[in-house]
Amino acid sequence: MNCATFLRTAGLLLAVSSPLLSPVQAATPADLLAGYTAAAGVPASAARGQKLFTTPQGREWRCASCHGEAPTQAGKHAATGKPIGALAPAFNPERFTDAAKTEKWFRRNCNDVMGRECSAGEKADVLAWLLTLKP
Repeated sequence: MNCATFLRTAGLLLAVSSPLLSPVQAATPADLLAGYTAAAGVPASAARGQKLFTTPQGREWRCASCHGEAPTQAGKHAATGKPIGALAPAFNPERFTDAAKTEKWFRRNCNDVMGRECSAGEKADVLAWLLTLKP
């Protein structure tokens, strides 16, 4: 790893783990994936991410309950009915471009679905799967 890559990864890890400590909020989905994967210490798995997204995780809701079975299309919040834009970055270029916002929504949604925060590995897996979805 060259120096520039190391510094970028270190900065992303800081932004991903403590967004309030980092002035850098803009990111790309690939940057966030790299940060989550590095924090997890294991390669991300799109297959695990798809399974986590589509199957119940011990609570009533699944990720797909609000984001839809196909996160390439708009969803709707299961309780409020509020519209939710497509989750897959290829279908909604605003997704996963702000580390603080990404962390906020992972924290909130993982708690709703799993009753706890997602691990870095789980975030990496879901994001890896979402990045495989192309138009």
